[in-house]
Amino acid sequence: MNSTTSMNRFSCLAICGLGLLQTLVAGINVPYYFQPAPFTRRDLCVTKVQRELGPLLSKTSAIFGPSDARYDNATERWDEFLTPDVEIVARVGQESDVSIIVKYCNANSIDFMAVNRGHAITSTISSFKGLQIDLGLLQAIDIQLDGKSAWLQGGTYGGLVVDYLWDKGYVATTGSCACIGLMGPGLGGGHGRYQGLYGLVSDNIISLNVVFADASAITVNSTSNPDLFWAMRGAGHNFGIVTSFQLQIHPRLVDTWHYHNYVWTQDKLEQVFEALNTFHGNGTTPVLMGSNAGQFAIVPNISETEAILIWGFGYAGPAAEAEKLLEPFNAIGAVSEESGDVPFPDIAHLQGTGLEDATCQDGSSYAGSTLYSLVYNVTAERQIYNLFNEKIALYPEFAAGASFLHEGYSDQAVVAVDPASSAFPHRDEHHLLYFLLAMDKGSYSTDAAWQWAAEVRDIWAAGQPTRLPATYANYALGSESLESIYGDEPWRLERLRALKAKYDPDNRFRYYNPFVL
Repeated sequence: MNSTTSMNRFSCLAICGLGLLQTLVAGINVPYYFQPAPFTRRDLCVTKVQRELGPLLSKTSAIFGPSDARYDNATERWDEFLTPDVEIVARVGQESDVSIIVKYCNANSIDFMAVNRGHAITSTISSFKGLQIDLGLLQAIDIQLDGKSAWLQGGTYGGLVVDYLWDKGYVATTGSCACIGLMGPGLGGGHGRYQGLYGLVSDNIISLNVVFADASAITVNSTSNPDLFWAMRGAGHNFGIVTSFQLQIHPRLVDTWHYHNYVWTQDKLEQVFEALNTFHGNGTTPVLMGSNAGQFAIVPNISETEAILIWGFGYAGPAAEAEKLLEPFNAIGAVSEESGDVPFPDIAHLQGTGLEDATCQDGSSYAGSTLYSLVYNVTAERQIYNLFNEKIALYPEFAAGASFLHEGYSDQAVVAVDPASSAFPHRDEHHLLYFLLAMDKGSYSTDAAWQWAAEVRDIWAAGQPTRLPATYANYALGSESLESIYGDEPWRLERLRALKAKYDPDNRFRYYNPFVL
């Protein structure tokens, strides 16, 4: 046992059993949560937190640390490249537990961070060290009597909500991946397959139950704390923990969605992107074409040295309607195609974003870069494609893990919302561009991976030289400018920072792309 280990163990023993000599602090007339704690627990002791906090929580809650069999699963993340330092997990059994945990953390100078599905990829979360509040058990869904909204708890996720509502005759706005939480994306906007008809996830939020940094639990909506309601819909990760929320739901208008997936070789690249630009019409994508997304990727049974193009379309309606819109793509000779009509809950899997698909599996480490765009720059896409083949020739280990994602959605209901009505700043953007490279953590080629990501970002940016960079908050990796994430209009960040000073003056919520450092 080295001296550092011995000292850490002694510190834990002292906290757990021997006690600490606490300095006396003169009383001052300020709330307890702004008073400095008599000591800061550098190395949290699980048994002491269990003994002190455990009895205050619901019977279905749990507190555990790294030695517990549940710890690895509770702290596993989709991206393991840069991760938070979770010393203790407090898994809540009911919503009221969250406020109690935050109050305890404040009284003991413990940093806290709430987690649902663990899909945040920004490097800023790696600055966290402390207690993780696990919301995963909060999965109740309650459809209201009028059939126009539902209350959902903070641990719900896309696949769960889609399946539940579809069976009851409803749909709602969710993200496109079945495995991702619903409220996490919603706090940053929330793109998805139903946004052409109903807007972003954030556009459909009616009310939120939020725990603040001072442990108070309040309701946030258009009439109760309306200034915070504005901020929570686009920059909400910086303000509080959402334990439950009321979301608009909509009648299920069709029984099936049509999907059509294509695989093209690289000689069709220009034709494909020109057809996509015509199809999207600079923001006039057919409203029922809920999504189309594609990527460059290596498929070994086609070629081990040249990437191919994979593209999938999803349409809220039958094949006969969808295929009329897809005629330009059917005219481009594909290596293979697959299509069919299925219930909406099956679309995610058929387009590679289902719960069991590779896209949704945790535990990889990623390098990446991202931007929004208005149109696809065909020349830039060819440059990126050629760079792909050059890089995998130099680094063959990158071939299987590299993908260049292009997400397109119908925008009709998104652009219909007043841009000033919420903190989401990017209603004029049409496409999400996203490069991801899975790699071995600690690999000798990590620097090369991030260099490749930077080159891709620069090519995409050069392809729209008259525009300022714009970044989707939920895809940001932590290196982007705050203006690109939260809007380049000066009033937006000014308003957010003023609200931050009002609602979280001690900056307790500072781990997800913070705009106050």
